[in-house]
Amino acid sequence: MQQESRNTIIFFGLAVVLLIVYQFFVMEPQTRKRQAELKAKQAEAAQAAAPAKIPDLPTARAGALSRAAALAESPRVPIQTTGQDKGKTVPVLSGSVNLKGGRIDDLQLDQYGQTVAKDSPRVDLLRPEGTANAWFAQFGWVGQNVVGLPDENTLWTLKSGQTLTDKTPIVLSYDNGAGLVFNRRISVDQHFMFTVTDSVTNTTGQPVAIQPYAAVRRAGLPPEAGKGQNVHEGAVGWLDKELRKQKYKAWKKKGQFDWTSQGGWLGITDKYWLTAIVPAQNETFSARYVSVNQGGRDIYAVDATGAAHTVAPGATFSDTTRLFAGAKKVQQLQAYQKALNIPNLDQAVDWGTLFFLTRPFFMALEFFYGLVGNFGLAILAVTLCVRIILFPLANKSYESMSKMKKLTEPMNKIKEQYKDDPAKMQQETMALYAREKVNPLLGCLPLALQIPVFLAFYKVLSTTIEMRHAPFFGFVKDLSARDPTNIWNLFGLLPFDPASVPLAGPFMAGALGLGVCVLLYGFTMWLTTAMNPPAPDPMQQRIFQLMPLLFTFIMAPFAVGLIIYWTFSNVLSIIQQYIIMHRLKVDNPIDDFIGRFRSKAV
Repeated sequence: MQQESRNTIIFFGLAVVLLIVYQFFVMEPQTRKRQAELKAKQAEAAQAAAPAKIPDLPTARAGALSRAAALAESPRVPIQTTGQDKGKTVPVLSGSVNLKGGRIDDLQLDQYGQTVAKDSPRVDLLRPEGTANAWFAQFGWVGQNVVGLPDENTLWTLKSGQTLTDKTPIVLSYDNGAGLVFNRRISVDQHFMFTVTDSVTNTTGQPVAIQPYAAVRRAGLPPEAGKGQNVHEGAVGWLDKELRKQKYKAWKKKGQFDWTSQGGWLGITDKYWLTAIVPAQNETFSARYVSVNQGGRDIYAVDATGAAHTVAPGATFSDTTRLFAGAKKVQQLQAYQKALNIPNLDQAVDWGTLFFLTRPFFMALEFFYGLVGNFGLAILAVTLCVRIILFPLANKSYESMSKMKKLTEPMNKIKEQYKDDPAKMQQETMALYAREKVNPLLGCLPLALQIPVFLAFYKVLSTTIEMRHAPFFGFVKDLSARDPTNIWNLFGLLPFDPASVPLAGPFMAGALGLGVCVLLYGFTMWLTTAMNPPAPDPMQQRIFQLMPLLFTFIMAPFAVGLIIYWTFSNVLSIIQQYIIMHRLKVDNPIDDFIGRFRSKAV
């Protein structure tokens, strides 16, 4: 019995020893191996699902370099593209690609001058870092624990192509010396769209997870910023199925905005110009608007970072991003929107809250421009169409106003008769209106109808690139600018610039600088007011008499195209009102003037 107990104890002892040995030498290594494999998979999954790690903004230099000095700092590949304009081949873009960082940071819009002068310098859109108002686009890769990814200091090698044109792309190459080889193919069309295809070949023997990114960055603001007449300037994009806009002031105050979007675009816009990145539309990407201050200099950037992709050993992965860099020409934006499936790209143009009027007016202007070849004439044609559409309502209004003016004498008698009984005066006045079938409220209708039309025209003229530097006739060289003539130099007859007059110059060239078109507007405004019935109150009468003068000075700084619209609209109103007043035999200033002229002639 004792022997059996001893054998049992020995058996269990050996079993425990064997179990410990098995656990230590077999199970423990397998467990560690499985845990290591699990951690590796979790790390890879976390890397794939991690939020986009966007590169920090590069430190901005003081911006004191001249353009020539900045361009000479690194090797470059020239850009020179052409397009078609009325059957002729014309230059479109010129500049260069910076091999340091592989940036597109030097771009000139050869079709657009800085002023209306024929010898005006062309518009500089993109400028290299280190210059004043630097503005550039860059592309690359990010990845957690990936060594040797190219950055803004990487010097790329030109692999193929000598000049980037609309017919010849270029290819840049970079070998990081650690098993990753990068290629960047850049092409551009005949307008403003660049296509950047980045590829990476993995020869490390280990899988690599990386994410593509693209960015548009700006150092400081251009001198003309904020002079866009209530036009949006700053960040703009179609992200997460919504238009996302941030003006520079709010952008700087908030610092950063973040979205996740499938498809869309984002960029930085001025009044007429846009630089925007368009990621692959079938993938989800992380987007941000970010603003920082470096050494007293504000830096603004928009970034898009794509999803993580694992590149297996020996494999190559490519990502394509487009860059729009040019003028916000509506037809061209809509063409890209349709051909490349870019959602709502034409909303980079600031159509405003009255977009339901602004867009149709612009389309109408484009239509008539196609017929007459002059935007000034197109404005007159659209104004005529608007007046025709509003004719029935305006006719009733002018007829009511004419009857009101005809009732001036009976109303004065009622005021005199019941001057001590306001209630009775009001009762008799309303009875007079009822007998003569007059509605005094209809008199406000023409002005009320013109206000939204005026605002829509104002938005079109101050926003669309098509109106910029669009000439009319004679001295009107730019419909989007103010009247170029000035009463203080007799509309150009005297050889001096009113703006150069000490102290008073800003006023003589500004609010007090009345031009020919503005004075014509003021005259038509006065005549329109004179044809209206007088206000019942003497104080109101004086206010209405001063309105034409006040509006003349208010309208002086506005775009001359807007002055032309309102002047022509006033002329059409005067004609319509005169015909009605003549038919109803109501006194009017035109007949009075003709009568006095005839009496003097006799």
